[in-house]
Amino acid sequence: MEHTTTDGPRIAGLLLAAGGGRRLGGRPKALLEHRGRPLVENAVAVLRAGGCSVVHVVLGASAGSVRARASLPGCVLVDNPDWEEGMGSSLRAGLASLDGSGGDAAVVSLVDQPGIGAEAVRRVVAAYRSRDALVAAAYDGKRGHPVLFGADRWAAVGASAEGDRGARAYLGRHETSIVLVECGDVAEAYDIDTVEDLAHLE
Repeated sequence: MEHTTTDGPRIAGLLLAAGGGRRLGGRPKALLEHRGRPLVENAVAVLRAGGCSVVHVVLGASAGSVRARASLPGCVLVDNPDWEEGMGSSLRAGLASLDGSGGDAAVVSLVDQPGIGAEAVRRVVAAYRSRDALVAAAYDGKRGHPVLFGADRWAAVGASAEGDRGARAYLGRHETSIVLVECGDVAEAYDIDTVEDLAHLE
């Protein structure tokens, strides 16, 4: 059954932007420049344009510098002191910050995937049906980001998130429940992980 309220479902964006860029010489990924602004600003703009009413940004490496140098008005900034443990700790911190927010779902995206734009987010958001929703973008049929978790799943996703696997274990256990939304025609799911990957930035 379609979930409806007066204003429609409340979908939050959850941007994981804590990475230290170890393979990039320790340059925090959030501050890598893309199209004249830090990656974190670009990623927040994508989530907002894709239909997220509020964006929570999880910071870790050089969090002070990111706060000082990036313009993130209206965002909820979440510090993850355990960011070096990997993406799982950032996902836990972000979901904890959403708890009690009244949101119906969260779209999780990664700061180092600038090839994924607003249209992919819009498609994933459009597939929301209930607070039990589990939706993921797909690229030629293969699951990727962004991923939407209905609010009823936040606690279990956070409890299973560990290391650099993020929600992978949870998604693997609930594979038959995932609604895959093909986005390969409008987005590219590459990561900015190595010096060679910097060629993707403009």
